Amino acid sequence: MYSPLTYLKHVREEFSHIVWPSNQTALAHTLVVIFIALVIALVVGLLDYIFGLGVSSFIIR
Repeated sequence: MYSPLTYLKHVREEFSHIVWPSNQTALAHTLVVIFIALVIALVVGLLDYIFGLGVSSFIIR
């Protein structure tokens, strides 16, 4: 079992291995994620609207 100090030392060593993205890369990836989320939201909303129309027309008859 490691002591808490040994654990924190290993965590600090691992943080030195992380390759952080540049600001430009992080911004580009963020915009891609936002765009994909908006597209999925629009598709789900459109499908909900279409199925809602179908169900309401089925219930009304």
